[in-house]
Amino acid sequence: MIAERMLVDASPTTLPPGPSVGPARQVAAWIFRPEALMERGRRERGDVFTLHLPLGPIVVVADPALVKDVFTGDPDVLRAGEGNRPLEPVVGPDSLLLLDGPRHLRRRRLVLPPFHGERLKTYENDMAALTLESLATWPRDRPFALEPHLRAITLAIIVRVVFGIEDDERAARMQALIPELVPDGGWSSLLLLPALRRDLGPRSPWRRFLAARAAVDALLHEEIAKHRADPNLAARTDILSLLLQARDEDGAPLTDEELRDELMTLLLAGHETTASALAWAFTLLVHARPDALERARDDDAYLDAVATETLRLEPPLPMAVRRGAEPVAVGGHDLPAGTRIAPCIYLIHRREDLYDAPRAFRPERFLDGKAETYAWLPFGGGIRRCVGAAFAQLELRTVLRTVLDALDVRAPDAGGRPERTRRRAIVLAPDRGARVVVRTRSRSATATATTAATRPGAAPPPRAASAGS
Repeated sequence: MIAERMLVDASPTTLPPGPSVGPARQVAAWIFRPEALMERGRRERGDVFTLHLPLGPIVVVADPALVKDVFTGDPDVLRAGEGNRPLEPVVGPDSLLLLDGPRHLRRRRLVLPPFHGERLKTYENDMAALTLESLATWPRDRPFALEPHLRAITLAIIVRVVFGIEDDERAARMQALIPELVPDGGWSSLLLLPALRRDLGPRSPWRRFLAARAAVDALLHEEIAKHRADPNLAARTDILSLLLQARDEDGAPLTDEELRDELMTLLLAGHETTASALAWAFTLLVHARPDALERARDDDAYLDAVATETLRLEPPLPMAVRRGAEPVAVGGHDLPAGTRIAPCIYLIHRREDLYDAPRAFRPERFLDGKAETYAWLPFGGGIRRCVGAAFAQLELRTVLRTVLDALDVRAPDAGGRPERTRRRAIVLAPDRGARVVVRTRSRSATATATTAATRPGAAPPPRAASAGS
């Protein structure tokens, strides 16, 4: 396995020094207090340091110029596909995330078009409608954790808008299976460790994962076949239908296995991550800036700034990863072949030389619509810019707008502490699930919410590099 070879190729004695705590404590901190571990590394060692994580050592890079060098470096040397290899059990071997070189470029050209331009606008109404459908189930006038409901919304958007499943029963089956594939709403950390991918009986995590994956795969292949046979395929607008019609320069389409892996990639990249970003947006608004919440309700440009600032302050994914196929120099350190190198999104976003009061939630800083490419990196960067970045940003804005139009949202208690960060496997999320209290707004305001998706959209958020496809 790649991860196992990395432990041999990248010997800890040849890598930059890391925090002044042992490897075992670093692993524990990465699971329970990842932000504190990253900040300690930079405080003690500067902008290039080594962390010892569950999959082995990784060299963290937290300087914008060095991050640019990594993101724009030779992709045959700094391989993102190999860096993402631990994700293979879910996304599959033919996922865009795991490809390098010419195979990556071919796939990217096939997958990218549905996520850009005028086509994006066709998804906004569906996103708003699915959000309104969920709002009807939310408790009123009592504290509850918002994050599970946001995960349900982002999952419904994946199933309906991306997978194109129209039948209610089939959609419900898929939505019930996905939490089994990604238990506890997040990826089981055990599945990232090759040594622990062992079938130890019917109740073992790996056996349950394999069963859930097989069930999801069966549904996806049925849906692919159903879409292929649809005489109206050319008129459909869901992502799967558009991918079925894509052709490369030689006129070759995506195979069923390639389609399956891309659909699972879109699930992994667009479900938990967007739900986490939404949870942080509401948490920051109700605890840190209730005034910003009211302004975001009435001002689309400010709503965009809220989304951009949320992704800066609390990026769902703290790092992007490359694996050096040969020796490479980073920040004055000569790194051996096999080294995993991680531009640190979280630390870049909190640099005082890039942002005034970087730990404060200030949407106003983005009202001019500008974000420096290598200062705002919630989606990674370089030629691996996430193909679904624009889709995710549209979804974030649409769900926020729809909720704020329909509901008054406030903190559950005036004196309560802001939520801390906890790990939900690959994403960083609010530790109490984004607890809020909501109340239905006036009838006129609710009527406005039902037409929110049809009003003119706000200007798009600032362009920036985007995580790891």
